[in-house]
Amino acid sequence: MFGTCTSARKSPELWLSLLAYGLVLVTSIQYVQRFKPPSPLKEILTLSPMVPGIFLIWAILRYRRSWDELQRRVEMEALIFSFVVTAFLTFSYGFLEGVGYPRMSMLVVMPMMSALKIVGQIFAARRYR
Repeated sequence: MFGTCTSARKSPELWLSLLAYGLVLVTSIQYVQRFKPPSPLKEILTLSPMVPGIFLIWAILRYRRSWDELQRRVEMEALIFSFVVTAFLTFSYGFLEGVGYPRMSMLVVMPMMSALKIVGQIFAARRYR
């Protein structure tokens, strides 16, 4: 539908960086929870998944360069949709926090943005059929 699945197979660095990220994430969480290291080491281990995360960013940017113009247009519209709707929803909830609603975790924002990007892709892909 979006042309990304077949092209993704041509990007082994994307899959390798995702695998490395997942392995480091799981390992660091288990280590910190099991051994409860002292404070400086605990923070370093907690942030260690960000190292393969840097390679993931690089792989995504390289992968994006392989897209054709239509795919770039669909993705750009999906990202813009995702960004503005996420901003609207998080700002709205921020106002509700001011009147007593519980604080929203920052960990909610990225899944929300990702889900809205999929919705944006569906809308944009329909427009360019």
